[in-house]
Amino acid sequence: MSRNKIIGAVEIGTSKVVVLVAELTSDQSVNLIGYAKKTSAGIKKGEIIDFSSASKVTHAAIAEAEKNAGVNIDSIYLSLTGGHLEGTFNRGSAHVSSHDGRVAEQDLTRAIEDAKSKRLPDKRLYVNHIRNPYLLDQRVVESPVGMQGDNLEVGFWTVHGDESTIGNYLHIVNGFGLDVDDLIISSICSGEAVVFPAMKDSGALVIDIGRGTTDYALYRNGYIIKTGVVCVGGDHFTNDLSMGLRISPREAEDLKKKEGTLIEDDMSPKAKVWLRGDFSIGDREILSDSIYQILKARSTELFNTIKSDLGELFNPSDIAGGIVLTGGGALIRGLDIYFRDIVNLPVKIADEPLLAVAYGTAAVLDDDGLLKLISNV
Repeated sequence: MSRNKIIGAVEIGTSKVVVLVAELTSDQSVNLIGYAKKTSAGIKKGEIIDFSSASKVTHAAIAEAEKNAGVNIDSIYLSLTGGHLEGTFNRGSAHVSSHDGRVAEQDLTRAIEDAKSKRLPDKRLYVNHIRNPYLLDQRVVESPVGMQGDNLEVGFWTVHGDESTIGNYLHIVNGFGLDVDDLIISSICSGEAVVFPAMKDSGALVIDIGRGTTDYALYRNGYIIKTGVVCVGGDHFTNDLSMGLRISPREAEDLKKKEGTLIEDDMSPKAKVWLRGDFSIGDREILSDSIYQILKARSTELFNTIKSDLGELFNPSDIAGGIVLTGGGALIRGLDIYFRDIVNLPVKIADEPLLAVAYGTAAVLDDDGLLKLISNV
């Protein structure tokens, strides 16, 4: 009997490189058998700025994951983010060709091919085609084959990216002697890992705040209808504190994690916190309200940017499932409460997903740092 296939899933992010190793069995089930995480290098806002450094860290993470799993990876699924990604909604159609008006497989194929045939601008590559429901004579249907009608339509939210940027990421993996089986948008991975089916059906917005970028995915009636990337992440909160309070970026990052809050009730006009708390030279007191106002301004900008990107698709009545925040940047105390008050929708913080989905399986880290699988996503 042939050996089960060993697949790897890789995220090359601004703050970290994560690699998962899984065994794909003959019945298409997935067993997670290895994992590695390395501090990232050479990446900024989802873009490679130092190819050598990014390659070195990624190769080290893949090698460690293989060592932990005790096997060699056969092929890779690569997660993508970055401001170079864009999306469009394309719809295709096909006239039902059978004499009795019943939809056949070839009708589906023609409608899908029509939707995917839209030409991209030069130096752009398709990354993901995300199917929306079929329409049969303008009626939503899940599986139209065998049903009677005249005209079949299908829409795809199609994500494409810059050819050279994608090529650089592929070249990093190829440099380890591995092929990339598929590319997967980070926002899709986040949504699949942290949003339950019932929430997708009711409508939900997933916001994954990374270090350099924020990915989002909007669900309606169980389907993703739009994804996007905003070039604002946790580093921007840190930089705002650094500039506004005239402290170093490292001090600002520590202050954000220890004292940062968006809960207004936590504030007192005269309350102060120590910058470092060790009373060393340069240590000083800082108004808590100053930290709050800086974080509030950036949080408002981030949310309004996502809202502007979504345009008329952002309708609170169509997001009854609520908003799910994930990623390291979502851990600022009270960010969920602040967003909830802005839109009057339920908002929750989810575990930060390892941005990798392959063969219908996603993986997340729980609060104890242990891996757990979510299957059939």
